[in-house]
Amino acid sequence: MSTTSTIPGPAKPADDAVTAPKQPSLVPSLGRARAFTGRIDKRSHEDPGVRAALRRGVGKDLDAVPFMHRYVASWLTEEQTRSRDVQRAFYTVASLIAAQRRDQYAAAKAETSKTNGSKDQPAGEETPAAEAAPDAPAHPGDAESGTGKRIPPRSLGHAFADGVIKGGQAGGLRETSAETRLNLLSRQSVDGLHRHLPGAIRQLRGSDVEIDWAQLLIDLCQWRRRSGTVKRIWLQDYHRALQKDGERRAREHDDEQSDVPDTPDAGTPDADATDGAAPEA
Repeated sequence: MSTTSTIPGPAKPADDAVTAPKQPSLVPSLGRARAFTGRIDKRSHEDPGVRAALRRGVGKDLDAVPFMHRYVASWLTEEQTRSRDVQRAFYTVASLIAAQRRDQYAAAKAETSKTNGSKDQPAGEETPAAEAAPDAPAHPGDAESGTGKRIPPRSLGHAFADGVIKGGQAGGLRETSAETRLNLLSRQSVDGLHRHLPGAIRQLRGSDVEIDWAQLLIDLCQWRRRSGTVKRIWLQDYHRALQKDGERRAREHDDEQSDVPDTPDAGTPDADATDGAAPEA
């Protein structure tokens, strides 16, 4: 009687090792977020009616802003309309952009740069994407920037640090006030964050601190699932930026001290002036 060995087949993967079907991402890419915020900025700057409609939504619930749907709804994909958190993030950011002073819009600053003959963009800003396009791009995965230049994202922690760094100027933030506000935001639930955010943004924009609206939109979209990671990034960025500024100011102070020529002490007589002098009797 012959014996045959049975070759075992491939092992069945464990339940937790089975790859789940890939779901469409609800969080917009940085490129799409920049396209949306750039478009809202430009429309708010150019059209007082749009600006008034959007800014009326500051601090309000989704069901209380029917006047905003015309300008925001077309930017949401079908999947995103199933997430109240994502919808709320789009509407909140649009209302906060519109609530700025008219001279603070990126579009206004771009016009000022052209008037002054400068081709440079204001720090932290970009030319709004799809300036001549309709209110929504054709595809969710549009380019990172309408200018073809990738702009590094800056978190809300960077913004608060910028406010403290401007503290020596009129309207700058005190470090204790900025850190308290940032820590308060970091401890909030989704509802609490949307409730406290308008006041924080008013404080920052009142000091002319630039906000990366696209990154803020992304952070709000994923706050419920990744708030721990987002708040860690905010706080790390805040403290790193302040540390770098402190190191920069220390270097500048050292350079200034090294440029100061040594002068003899006023209370010590010059050695050369006493050479050859007759001793006192």
